[in-house]
Amino acid sequence: MSKLDYELKLQSEGFQTLAGVDEVGRGPLAGPVVVACVSLPLDDVIEGVDDSKKLTEKKRNALYQQIIEKATAVKVVFVDEKTIDEINILNATKLAMKQAIEQLPTNVDCVLIDAVKLDTDVFTYPIVKGDALSYLIGAASIVAKVERDAYMTKMAQLYPEYGFEKHKGYGTKQHVQAIKEIGPCPIHRRSFIKNFVNE
Repeated sequence: MSKLDYELKLQSEGFQTLAGVDEVGRGPLAGPVVVACVSLPLDDVIEGVDDSKKLTEKKRNALYQQIIEKATAVKVVFVDEKTIDEINILNATKLAMKQAIEQLPTNVDCVLIDAVKLDTDVFTYPIVKGDALSYLIGAASIVAKVERDAYMTKMAQLYPEYGFEKHKGYGTKQHVQAIKEIGPCPIHRRSFIKNFVNE
């Protein structure tokens, strides 16, 4: 199966301009959830695009540069930890996806999406495990991952005691231990850490 199978099927059904959307950062204890929406030409494919979780950091960063250069449109949306705490992570993810699709700086008539049903004016085509099966969703996952990792590395300079540059906010043993010993910092998701923090 080719990474373009879904895209080519949709084009054969009459959709002209496609984009892919994906999120990174549903699981971490700190920082935002980040969504990217990416539209790329399908006749000039970037080799190696895959689910961002399957790629090394070096490979992701190299692909990110190629995606940004070749893309006809890219929109990245961050939804912060306070909003995640207020509306929960699934709703925060959907909000970010909706904004990324609707604020994409070019018109598309179909968005391939990783297994989330979304209420938006643009037609969406959900694919289970889409980041591994679809070229455009894979590209979006790479952009979202690189942007979120860069943000969390900056946060590591502001809050060095938590080691964000290593785990990017995910709940590693070292991270949980630091929260228990020091307490949370402003970018921790209070709803995610309530089981092991007494504030």
